Amino acid sequence: MSWTSEKVEKLKELWSKGHTASQIAEMLGDTTRNAVIGKAHRLKLEARAPSKLQSGQPKSRDDKQVTRRSAAAPMSRKAKFQSILLDKNFEAENPKSLEELTEETCKWPIGHPNEEKFYFCGRKPEGEFPYCKLHVLYAFQPKNQKEDDLDEDIPEIIEKKVKSAG
Repeated sequence: MSWTSEKVEKLKELWSKGHTASQIAEMLGDTTRNAVIGKAHRLKLEARAPSKLQSGQPKSRDDKQVTRRSAAAPMSRKAKFQSILLDKNFEAENPKSLEELTEETCKWPIGHPNEEKFYFCGRKPEGEFPYCKLHVLYAFQPKNQKEDDLDEDIPEIIEKKVKSAG
């Protein structure tokens, strides 16, 4: 694509209005997001105004407010795990060797099997999990933000904790 003077003026106008490079590329046609960014850089255009998708007010750490969700509002997977992490009252480890493991002991390995001090946690397992409450948290890490919106079955221990934290 060649940058005609009309397209350059349109780029400058759209850029100053806060449109994203992708939006500008689409409006100009016959160009890509990267071409728009490159041309804006070569033209030394100032940083864009906030995108129309963003709010007009900057957010600071001091402005963060905790919002309470209604019982009907779905809670994100990440928020559910964070609520469990608030409870730090875990029983002490009860180190067990492989031979000492039973259905009544946490099977979370501590260390590396080649190490002399290798053992298994040994705490009481949580529900039907092979791990104690603490190690269930490690085993079931929150997914990334894109997967956060997926509705999944959450272990009962987590559901109980979320309800008690609310």
